[in-house]
Amino acid sequence: MSDLELQSREAIQKGSKSFAAAAALFDAETRADAEMLYAWCRHCDDVIDGQTLGHGMSPVEDAPARLAALYAQTRAALAGEPPSDPQFAAFQTVAQRRQIPKRYALDMIDGFAMDVEGRRYQTLDDLLDYCWGVAGVVGTMMALVMGVKPDQLAILRRAQDLGLAFQLTNIARDIVEDARNDRIYVPRAWLAELCVPETAVADPTHREAVAVMAKRLVDAAEPYYASARWGLRDLPVRCAWAIAAARGVYRQIGLDVVREGAKAWDERVVVSGRMKLWRALEGGIIALRSAVWDRAVKPPERPRMWSKI
Repeated sequence: MSDLELQSREAIQKGSKSFAAAAALFDAETRADAEMLYAWCRHCDDVIDGQTLGHGMSPVEDAPARLAALYAQTRAALAGEPPSDPQFAAFQTVAQRRQIPKRYALDMIDGFAMDVEGRRYQTLDDLLDYCWGVAGVVGTMMALVMGVKPDQLAILRRAQDLGLAFQLTNIARDIVEDARNDRIYVPRAWLAELCVPETAVADPTHREAVAVMAKRLVDAAEPYYASARWGLRDLPVRCAWAIAAARGVYRQIGLDVVREGAKAWDERVVVSGRMKLWRALEGGIIALRSAVWDRAVKPPERPRMWSKI
């Protein structure tokens, strides 16, 4: 294992135990590339949020300068210039090997730019545009790591859908925490309808309304989760297993948020180890079904949903 691969593996193990567990199901080369791509994504996110491997958000005074540096370093890596930072060296390795289009990498940085600008979202479609930048495009790039070709747009669209579903779930779980950090992702139209001021989303007096909005986000994620399942048939079985397991765990987070209702933000909703194990086993069954049954039948048309691809 190279130094870049080792550093990337350490980053994923510290930054996301769930993703690290899922990546362990990949073959060696796919796992290494997925972990290197993750390390770059995690680094970019940390730079903007003032975090260390996804933990401990702190105020960032020079966010515009940091954002400009991320754009410059990403473009330089894509142009083949020798990176000075290991995370960008890892990204360059993956981007060249997996033919990651320039626009996907820059779309991810565009997503972080929305946070730097403090952008608010009027409608669900507006929010989905943000979700593409910080998650949908990551799912798309991960599909390329798993062997999907850049011109296989129907498959990449399913990967995009899983990223969108993941981000909608994250937003539902973290509505209150994000609001405390002046990050409001819930559509303004919903806030107005439920009489929740943007400045009071984290106020406990609005928990019932927040629960309504969280359920809407989880409900909005469901068709994207359903669409993403039909992308598993086009992946190697081990990759399909890993993605199906991750899909099950993340979807469970949303289900748990809805079940808890207004109490969902008393403490952070997490999936138990027993449930993660069940979703991993279930993911294996889904992957086998996708490889045997789904490949033998014509997949259903993707519903007319928001899409960037």
